[in-house]
Amino acid sequence: MAGMTRGDRGDLTAIAVLFATNVIYAMSYATARVAMEGMPPAFLAFGRLFIAGLILLPLWRARPAAAAFSRREHATAAAMGVVGFGLAFWLGNLGISLSTTTNAAILVVVEPVSLMLLGPALLGESLSGREALGAAMAVAGSLLVVLNGLPGSGASVFPHWRGDVLLVLTGIAFASYSLWGRPLLARHDAGRVTVLSLFWGAAALVPLVVREWVEGLRPSWSWPVAAATLYLAVAVTALGFFLWNWALKRVEASRAAITLNIQPVLGPLVGVLWLKERITAFTAFGAFLIVSGLFVAFTPSSNGAGEKNGAYGI
Repeated sequence: MAGMTRGDRGDLTAIAVLFATNVIYAMSYATARVAMEGMPPAFLAFGRLFIAGLILLPLWRARPAAAAFSRREHATAAAMGVVGFGLAFWLGNLGISLSTTTNAAILVVVEPVSLMLLGPALLGESLSGREALGAAMAVAGSLLVVLNGLPGSGASVFPHWRGDVLLVLTGIAFASYSLWGRPLLARHDAGRVTVLSLFWGAAALVPLVVREWVEGLRPSWSWPVAAATLYLAVAVTALGFFLWNWALKRVEASRAAITLNIQPVLGPLVGVLWLKERITAFTAFGAFLIVSGLFVAFTPSSNGAGEKNGAYGI
């Protein structure tokens, strides 16, 4: 394209990759519901992490001369895996089973909002006025999605509150991965950190898998369940994280975060068209507030405010 530099083309490629990655993520909520028709929540989470770890293992071997992890850094990577992967995937599966894939796709906003609100306290980052306004809009939208109604409106209030609470906790757990990981990722290769975290997350789920097995909750395989499980492990967990990390090295985190808007828009559509879920007016307006809040918070202002370094993992 005339007048476009190599850097411009690289930015456009990275943004295109981020959009494609979020399309993959948006499909994951309905796919997880299909997978859990035959897979217990902990077993599904374990399978996703372990298979993805095996797929990405060459990233570890590709840099044998890379700096070794100190004990403290290894402990950080372990915490990222246990909480940011293992706990997050397990809670997410439980949340989807008790709520709807529509709510799961919309409440993904909890992760970037948590990063905005907790970043200043834990990482010494600043929170601009635009980010505070955007976070407030996103939180209001999330509350409307969870409420799915207002007292006295005639609608059923808190229809899926147990699942929605778990989905909110899932977003916070995912945010912990980035909060703990930013200092570590500044010193070590992202691929090696991801692989180490994936296996720690899988290891943390073993006791829950054993508990499910003892209680009689065991996999019941079918072609749809197997296909859904492989999609979650290969496309979402392995390929998705790899593409996200690749793009984040080439695009500001603030611009990357804007692409998260794809999930609360496309995810509910997949739930409606594939799983025949119903979207209420409260859910739709809540999603609108969330998407608007993300745009306000992460669209850089003219003076560059709102651009932060870091990663927003899913």
